[in-house]
Amino acid sequence: MASSTVRPEDRDRLDEQDVARRLLESSAKLSYDPATEVDWDTPLDKDFHGASPEWSTLYGTAYWNELTDAQRKELTRQEAASVASTGIWFEMILQQMVLRDIYTTDATDPRFQWALTEIADECRHSIMFARGAAKLGAPAYRPRRAVVELGRAFKTLAFGEAAYAAILVAEEVLDVMQRDWMRDERVAPFVRTINNIHVVEESRHMKFARDETRRRLRSAGPVRRQLNAFVIAVASYFIVTSMVNREVYANAGLDTRRALAEAGANEHHKSLMRSSCSGLMEFLASARLLTRPALALYRRANLI
Repeated sequence: MASSTVRPEDRDRLDEQDVARRLLESSAKLSYDPATEVDWDTPLDKDFHGASPEWSTLYGTAYWNELTDAQRKELTRQEAASVASTGIWFEMILQQMVLRDIYTTDATDPRFQWALTEIADECRHSIMFARGAAKLGAPAYRPRRAVVELGRAFKTLAFGEAAYAAILVAEEVLDVMQRDWMRDERVAPFVRTINNIHVVEESRHMKFARDETRRRLRSAGPVRRQLNAFVIAVASYFIVTSMVNREVYANAGLDTRRALAEAGANEHHKSLMRSSCSGLMEFLASARLLTRPALALYRRANLI
């Protein structure tokens, strides 16, 4: 009888707390310490790729067909390091947005405690990606200066569904490609371990981001929904287009101008990106965040 008197908003809050408790329990049971789980000591074996070759931006092009096996492997190692570096960049944005979001919330609430757990995960992931990129023999790849500054503005101004849906986009895109890489025996064993750790732990983060996006949208009117749909699409565009730095080609010993031209026209890679984002686009559509301006940006980024 007592449960029937619970107000809908209180029931929603209790349900959300229950989700956070389950995420905390899952984290306690299944989390990894990259410092001990990843084999950092064995020297890099250059007989392995850094990522599944099919995910290379040049796979299927005329230029790819001309490359030696050693050149292909070096290219995928540089590309994997670039993806990791972009992951670090966005994880730093993510951590600041989540901290800002929970700044004045109830510390006894399981949602607050889960948010701090997620931030702790992201700190470990960033260190793991940094060490992985270094072991792959790559420099510290960074997005273009203009994109870095846009990221600085985004982490300061984004709130609610814009923040959590953008987090989801970054995590979903990485999740799909890393699931392929972690199962691929052509990929360096330590990279496969890194990918496995990230996939397992990010599955909880994606659950939280989806739930938070839906929750924040409950009170969103049409103007706010339209505005944030566009903001999310802009963030998604720059995240995805920054994943592979143009410097990877020179660092792999390739002709940068030719590589950029063939990568830009590579229909195989575009198709792979679109198929990997199908679930994400279904979610955004269900949340009514696929507005006409947003769709234009997703198409330009080859996400739909």
